[in-house]
Amino acid sequence: MRLFKSLIPAAALTALAAFPALAHAEGGVIRHGEGKFPISTAVEVPAGATTIYLSGMGAPVQDKTAPPKSLEAYGDTRAQTLASLQRIEGELKKLNLTMGDVVQMHIYMVADPRTKQLDFDGMMKAYTQYFGTEKQPNLPVRSAFAVAQLANPGWLIEIEVTVVRTPKK
Repeated sequence: MRLFKSLIPAAALTALAAFPALAHAEGGVIRHGEGKFPISTAVEVPAGATTIYLSGMGAPVQDKTAPPKSLEAYGDTRAQTLASLQRIEGELKKLNLTMGDVVQMHIYMVADPRTKQLDFDGMMKAYTQYFGTEKQPNLPVRSAFAVAQLANPGWLIEIEVTVVRTPKK
């Protein structure tokens, strides 16, 4: 636990203090939580559910006047996380699914070249606008990875998700 706490900025831990430990069932999917961090520790998917894997998505260009494939074109980590999650939400909508159907998430992050640091706090501020809210309480299991680079040199983040469609009753 000591190593885990050292990797999470104190501000992020303070901001996340409102998330209780719980086991939450939605449409047959059971999400187990521990502590106050807004991710599930485990997710149980019922038999008969369909699993959908979405490809990794980065942010679309935010500033078309900036040089192509530059950080200025895509924004900081928080802006890129929000834009990536908006893209994912749009793809899910095409499949008649929502962010509440996400059961697993992988977040690939690159250090901001200006600070030489991962902006985990910025990513979390965007993430918690979509997950663990009163409107959308379902939390996926999630891993966040520091990577050397992504395919697009302007991206600081790329997100892939696994989604479950449960059978209609």
